Amino acid sequence: MGEEEITVAEMTDTTPQTEVAQETQAEQEEGTSQQVEDAQEIQAGKEVTQTDVTPDAESTDQQAMMDAMLQEDYGFRALRRGQVVEGYIVQISANEILVDVGSKSEGVVLSREIERLGSEGLADLHEGDSILVYVVSPEDKNGNVVLSLSRAQMERDWRDAQKIFEEGSIFDGSVAGFNKGGLIVRVGKVRGFVPASQVVSSRRRRKGTSGEEFLSSMVGQDLQLKIIEIDRTRNRLILSERAAQRDLRKQQKEQLLAELQEGDVRTGEVISLCDFGAFVDLGGADGLVHLSELSWRRVTHPSEVLEVGDEVEVYVLNVDRERKRIGLSLKRLESDPWSSIADRYHIDQLVEGTITKLVKFGAFARIFDDDIEGLIHLSELSDERITHPREVVQEGDIRTLRVIRIDADRRRIGLSLKRVASSDYMDADWQDGYDQAPAYDEDQAAIDDEE
Repeated sequence: MGEEEITVAEMTDTTPQTEVAQETQAEQEEGTSQQVEDAQEIQAGKEVTQTDVTPDAESTDQQAMMDAMLQEDYGFRALRRGQVVEGYIVQISANEILVDVGSKSEGVVLSREIERLGSEGLADLHEGDSILVYVVSPEDKNGNVVLSLSRAQMERDWRDAQKIFEEGSIFDGSVAGFNKGGLIVRVGKVRGFVPASQVVSSRRRRKGTSGEEFLSSMVGQDLQLKIIEIDRTRNRLILSERAAQRDLRKQQKEQLLAELQEGDVRTGEVISLCDFGAFVDLGGADGLVHLSELSWRRVTHPSEVLEVGDEVEVYVLNVDRERKRIGLSLKRLESDPWSSIADRYHIDQLVEGTITKLVKFGAFARIFDDDIEGLIHLSELSDERITHPREVVQEGDIRTLRVIRIDADRRRIGLSLKRVASSDYMDADWQDGYDQAPAYDEDQAAIDDEE
């Protein structure tokens, strides 16, 4: 018989009723097989004595009194079937291992158990070693205690799993196999089940691959897991990567909130876009870059600046530890274009701009190669009387405009369309053109003439 393992009922919340019934039947068959094997191991000692038969109430009391007297008078340990006790190896042979468990007779690990250990497992055992053993039978025909090493390990693994569950701990596990409902992960010798719904979204299968191919690709990978359900009597051990990630993220968020300070610069990943801004994952906590903090220029939607998955550097604007909120900014890491606007523009200057938005009182235009956006008031669109900007311009139009006002403190610049061709500005336009023209090079001019 191969290595003994407890099979976990493998089901998810979405498993059809027929599959649940099949899993339950498998558990029941496993439990029946376990009982049969217990009987066979006891039978290996040829016969179970009457002490292994469940006694009536009177005989139980008498047995308890005898056990107490033996322990008091001789220091013997009274053993019961199913106990996991510590003992010392007295002798190792090809057919059996004798273990002193403090009882009135030595315990015996039979040949079947030795075969399960294999040569490597047997080589790790030495006379005098302390080991844990499972009591299969307190006393056989020959007066020996029948013991199991593998079952002791199994029992200890169940106890470890119970402790992990009660503490809510997160542990690392390797994917040992899969079925159509999820992944198999061993916790010692106990097999745990990770339903497909409990695998984190970042591991979802690629487009075009089947669920079985995805689960198959996970075999051999290490996961961080949490036990979300344990039922020893039903052989159920349900694990979740999603719950583990949620707890880890909560811990990371608390740590990050404690560490973050206003003015910090952090690197993060854009995880979602919405009408009012973009959320950035800082590695444990999400921060919000409000629409107004995406750029110095006017932005109507975050998609104009960012895409999901972008890696960005962000400036920490504020940290609200009570509400667990983090305010971020992208534009604070860029130079403020308004701080040097007087160096780049002056009144009456001609500029190229793109019409970005129409409103009742005018049109907004973004100046080329700059994040500055100015307003063309309705009265500056045309010499003729108009009631709406769309009578003159449309969004996306590229127009030559004239700067008529600059208010750096209020971050405003006034533009005009109707004054572009006005003769009142002819001298100023000529001077601007002259100043921007390259210097005259007589030598280069002579060469050009010869050519």
